[in-house]
Amino acid sequence: MDTKLYDSELKVMGVLWREGDCTARHIADVLAEEVGWNVNTTYTLIKRCIAKGAIERSEPKFMCHALVEKAAVQAAETDELIGKLYDGSADKLFAALLGRKKFTAAEIERLRRIVDELK
Repeated sequence: MDTKLYDSELKVMGVLWREGDCTARHIADVLAEEVGWNVNTTYTLIKRCIAKGAIERSEPKFMCHALVEKAAVQAAETDELIGKLYDGSADKLFAALLGRKKFTAAEIERLRRIVDELK
């Protein structure tokens, strides 16, 4: 994805990715419950996402459809994080993540399988 989505816009996209196509009103209701936003805030963010090409609007009832996949946004955000904080080095990010918590044997095995699949 070429256009950066900010945290607030990602909350809107999160509803669409989780629930599929839905009305702007439904997104507003969900985000009112989850984060306490009012309807105007949510509608403004939906319109920003439309302007960025992340959401498509259709009628009736201001239906919203995600035009970008969650995986594409995750990949772009990960690339930005690696570039910005880890000098473009994915192994530095991986080492930092591994050093931040204790892993169970099952988690370690799952990580081994992921690394093996990359070979």
